[in-house]
Amino acid sequence: MKKFLAAALLALSMPVAAEQIYTIGVEQAAFLPHYSGDAQGNYQGFARELLDSFAAHSGVRLVYKVLPADELLPALLDGRVDAKYPDNPNWSEPAKAGHRLHYSQAVVNYVDGVMVAPRRVGRGIDELRRLAVVDGWTPWGYEDRVATNQILLVSSENLPRMVRQALLKDSDGAYYNVVVAAHYLNNVRAKPGALVFDADLPHTRSTFNLSSLNHPELIESFDRYLKNQQSAVATLKAKHQVEKNLFSEYVGMEQWKIEFLERQKAKELESGVQH
Repeated sequence: MKKFLAAALLALSMPVAAEQIYTIGVEQAAFLPHYSGDAQGNYQGFARELLDSFAAHSGVRLVYKVLPADELLPALLDGRVDAKYPDNPNWSEPAKAGHRLHYSQAVVNYVDGVMVAPRRVGRGIDELRRLAVVDGWTPWGYEDRVATNQILLVSSENLPRMVRQALLKDSDGAYYNVVVAAHYLNNVRAKPGALVFDADLPHTRSTFNLSSLNHPELIESFDRYLKNQQSAVATLKAKHQVEKNLFSEYVGMEQWKIEFLERQKAKELESGVQH
């Protein structure tokens, strides 16, 4: 009995390991299906569910700090947040100079490009004279034409405004994340297919990553999660459709639209064979 009591007292006297808590800086923006963060600190979408799943599997606690996009990197570099999502090694390179950031494996793939009215698809870059861009975005691949006034940038305060400009023909196209723009058209504006991605125009394919300055152990743990829970990650991607048709010509389109276009192609091929 004495031995049991001694062991029990020893166990009670041993310090309990504190739960590891990390503060993740996330973006204050309506960017579904990837994520949505507001000024009240609410955060949801694919990224939230993925990070919550990682925390549950890894035994850590994540606290989300929603910040305007231009405040995220400074918050990471001065230690106000432990990690930043999304990030990418190629973003804001001058501001990151002198800092050794740690990056996770690719979390999700994305495409930024130009959405145009279906009748304008394939017309080429020379027909793109006015390009709507949300304030703060850089239309990569169009810098030279913008600098020489071959393309005029049409400022938009947000995605809804930019889509409206393109639909009203105030611009010839709209530059944005293709999946996010299509999600807005399909689910919020209820105009599926009103604007479509023109893959013939310059566009960027890259990835969203998790980054940290002072916590490489967090990045290593997150990478293990991405590797060991590939099935769970794939299920979340499919649920939120963050990579929907990303590697096909139908990126961002709803399935009924894809099936319609495929039937049209089949008819055209059949007609060509008959002639």
